[in-house]
This record gives sequence, structure tokens and C-alpha cells, in this order.
Amino acid sequence: MAPTRRRQLRTLGALALGLSLTLAACGGDDEGVPIDDAPADDTEDPGAADDDPDADEAPRGTLIAAISGEPDQFDPHATSAYASFQVLENVYDTLVAPDADGEFQPSLATEWDTSDDGLTWTFTLREGVTFHDGSDFTAADVVYSFNRIIDDEMANAFRFASVDEISAADDHTVVITLTEPTPALLANIGGFKGMSIIPEGAADEVDLATEAVGTGPFELGTLGAGGITITAYDEYWGGPASIEAVEFRYIGEATTALTALRTGEIHWTDNIPPQDIDGLGDESGIEVGVSPSVDYWYVALNQAVEPWDQIEARQAVAFGINRQQVVDVAQFGAATVNQTAIPEDSFWYHDYTPFDHDPGQARQLLDAAGVDEGQPLGLMVVQDTEGVQAAQVIESNLAEIGIDVTIEQEPSSTWLDRQAEGEFDAFMWSWLGNLDPFDFYHAQHYSEGGFNAQGYHNDELDGLLEQAAAETDQDARKALYDQAAELIAGEASYIYLYNPDVVQAWADGLGGYEIRPDRAINFENVTLPE
Repeated sequence: MAPTRRRQLRTLGALALGLSLTLAACGGDDEGVPIDDAPADDTEDPGAADDDPDADEAPRGTLIAAISGEPDQFDPHATSAYASFQVLENVYDTLVAPDADGEFQPSLATEWDTSDDGLTWTFTLREGVTFHDGSDFTAADVVYSFNRIIDDEMANAFRFASVDEISAADDHTVVITLTEPTPALLANIGGFKGMSIIPEGAADEVDLATEAVGTGPFELGTLGAGGITITAYDEYWGGPASIEAVEFRYIGEATTALTALRTGEIHWTDNIPPQDIDGLGDESGIEVGVSPSVDYWYVALNQAVEPWDQIEARQAVAFGINRQQVVDVAQFGAATVNQTAIPEDSFWYHDYTPFDHDPGQARQLLDAAGVDEGQPLGLMVVQDTEGVQAAQVIESNLAEIGIDVTIEQEPSSTWLDRQAEGEFDAFMWSWLGNLDPFDFYHAQHYSEGGFNAQGYHNDELDGLLEQAAAETDQDARKALYDQAAELIAGEASYIYLYNPDVVQAWADGLGGYEIRPDRAINFENVTLPE
């Protein structure tokens, strides 16, 4: 049985809200210790390297990474916090996984076949894989993991909407039977670690919120108030990681994280003040990586609240926002204005810009909707995020057209509760890690979509999204999504703002790290500076 929209919203949060999603609480121990003073592993034998002929190939050292948020939990099927997935990306595996170009590659599945009618997908599983508890990985674990997500109506149950049955043909073969062709199936089951494979029965035997049993290159280790450590899993099917461990430190303040990188207390961070990005590239001892992302930021108006149930009132807000000013102030230019979510370097991008910044047109639309001067609008944002700066620009923009914005800063947990209950006029946030157009549009704008918190309903759009989800011809599918994007943006279901860049920085000499548009952070191939 499919979960109701209200239940989904409460359970899922927002994929980045969704995948993403970034709604992790900030804070923790911002002080840390310098790398040179970090405590050694008490179990290490100092003489082992001298006696081991393979010592030069053994994992070496601990990478120290500063992330801005604290994971809410470590159950990959339940969490929607990006901070959790920053850790879990290195602990769990999916059947397939996207590479840095967004193309799906083998992971726990080595190959897959699709029937001529597109309704049966057969996955051949990798042999010789073990979980961190020593148990063997088999098809039963895949069936259990996916059915747990479906049956317990967990964070990504909506991704299985077209799935009829998941079965094990034998220990190393999984068959997924669909009710209709689903070209986004690989993205649905492997786009991010919310679709991780856990051992059969694990949820009944282990507290997955605080423990993890994956097949990835690192095991979940020591948990502390200011961070968590993951340690290399020697039996990893892809070969041992290049380092012994990764220590994640929770540093909520971007200037503190950057200072820690400059002083050598950490090796890596993605928590960088936007105003410092340009100058960092010239600093000695620091390397900066910048990449276009597949993320987007947006504003959603509650269509159950007057006057935002009127298209004209929502369009007025869309005309009233100066998107370039938002980018300049909140991102210092490290973003690209976009009104249709999907970034311009994607095949699925649609160049549609219905709303230039036009206060005069905005005021005319408000008059047509019967909205008086001084109309109040509460704009809910998560505290201590770039959304606050963006909201301040929007507050100023909308004051010009007679809308009185009140910025409502909330902790992430309160933000999610209010969003789930519909207790807002408007909210602003982002979606992270999108790959297929299904990720960008379905759950957010389909009438019964699990993340349609704004309450948008359009029968024509529902039909387009249903057709696009099952269309196997790529060009025909893009044409359907282009039409859908014009309805979504034109009727201001979301008021899209921009696609932010991915910006990360690390110590000079750190090797083997690759910055990715989907913000997946993989540390198994990293080598530490000399």
C-alpha cells in the first residue's frame, strides 16, 4: 500500500530535503586537535610495518574531514539528512552506483539485463562479498532491503511505485518485475545510499540508527559528541582503502572550518564561506575544487493558504524575486540562475525563463488576485544556512511589490515538522543529488507525490509525469519533461532560484579525491599528504 502524502512528508523530510538532503543539525565540537597531535590507534603495532613485506601497500593514516552538520542517524533507509549520507556513502553499497559523470556502473550487481517489454530486470550479483559483520552477501539481502523500504513506507518507498515484485532467482540473481517500463530504475535503486543493501533481518537484530552493517570500504566506528570515525574494512570487495580511517568532525560555522583547514587541523571540508571561494585558489597549502552541481534551490508557497492558492499571486512572487541578486548575495556568484531546476549542462535541461525580475508586472498580478498592499508572508528557512542570506534578499525584493516578508528561522527538526504539517506560508530549501528527471519533478509536483508539501495539483501535469516515467525513447521522454517543466515553473508550483556550485577544499598533497556534481563523498582512494 502506498503511503499517504502526509505520512510520507513526516517520515521523509525532503530529499534534500531529499536525497537529500541537507537538513542536519549544525554544531558539535568546533575546536578539534591538530593533525600532528591526533591520538594514535591503540591497537596498532608500531613494529608491524618493519616486519611486513607488504607494509608499503597497507592503509596509512587517518583523514580528518569537517562537515557542517551532525548526522541525525545512520539507518540509510530512514534518514534524509545529507550529513548522514556524507558518512554512509563510505559505509554502504547499492546494486549500481553513479560515477562522477552520472553514468551507472556495477557495484553489488556486476551486470543487468532488461526484457524486451521493459518489465523485467535481472541483476547478477557480485560473488565473494561480505558484510561488516562477516556474513555473506546474497540475493536474499537485496530482497529484504528493498521490501523493507516498501513495506515499512520508508524514505524512498516512492521510488518503487512501478515495482510489482522483487525476488531472488538464486543466491546471486535478483529479478525486479515492473507494472510498466521504468527507464529511471537504475537511478531509483542506485542514485544514492538511501537505497543501500543491508543484511537480511538486520533491522530486527541491530539498532541501525546508531550502528551500521554495510559492505562498503569503511566500517562505522567510534561515535563522539563532536564527530564520528569510520575505519577501513579489510575484506572490502573492492580492495582495502588507501587510508586507515576517516574522522568526521562536525563544524557548523564555515569560518571555523576554513580556519581549521588553514591551520592544518583538518585535511578536507565542504563548509566554506562563499565570500572566500575566489581567494582560496591563491592560498598556498590549499586546493579548491569547484564543480557545477545537480542541486537546486527554490521557494514553495503553500497553496492551502490564501492568497497563494491563486496562480496570479504565486506568479507575482516569481516576478518579484531578483534571482541574480540572490545568487550574488547568498552565493557570491558560485551558482547559476535557473528557473526549471535541471542544470544547463544536463541533457534534460530545458531553457525556459518565464519570470524576469519585473516589480511592475508583479504588482499588476497581485492587483488582479485582489492582494492588498502589505500582504504578510512568512518565509520559513533552516537556521544557520545560506537560505538565511537568500531569504533576506527575497524579503527586500518583495517589499518593493507590497509583500511584507517575515523570515522564520527554524532548527531543521522543527522545519521538517512544520513542513510536514503544512504549517507555513512559504518555505525555501534545496534538493541535492538529483540525476534522472524523475528525481527533479515527480515526488515534488505529482498531485499525490510524497514531497508535494505545497499542495500543487494539475491533472495535465500528472498525465505528463506518468507518461514520462514510462517512456523509453529518450528524446520523446525529454519532450514530455520539457512540457512538465513549463507547467511546474509557469504555475509556480516551485519558484526555482538557482543551481549552486559544489565547492570543496582540501590540504595540498591530498591525492585520489574526486569532486562530484552529486556531492557524493568517497574517501576509499584518498592518500594523505606527505
